[in-house]
Amino acid sequence: MAEQIVEAPLAGKVIRVHVQNGNPVEEGDRVCVIDALKMEIPILTPVSGKVKAIHIAPGQQVEEGAPLVVIEW
Repeated sequence: MAEQIVEAPLAGKVIRVHVQNGNPVEEGDRVCVIDALKMEIPILTPVSGKVKAIHIAPGQQVEEGAPLVVIEW
C-alpha cells in the first residue's frame, strides 16, 4: 500500500474536519476546511483510499505545507 500526505496549500485556521481515522474516501472528497484570509478553503483528497492518520483538529493553526491527513491507497 502507498500513502498520500494531504498538505495545507496555505497557512490558516482549521474550521472543520470532515474525516475520521479509518474512513474510506474517494478522490475529490472534502477532508477539511481551512479559514485563510477570511475565506473558507475546502481541502480535497487527491486519491481514493482510507484515512490512516489525522494531524489536525478544529481551531488549530496550520502553516503552508503542514501535513493535514494521511491517506492509504
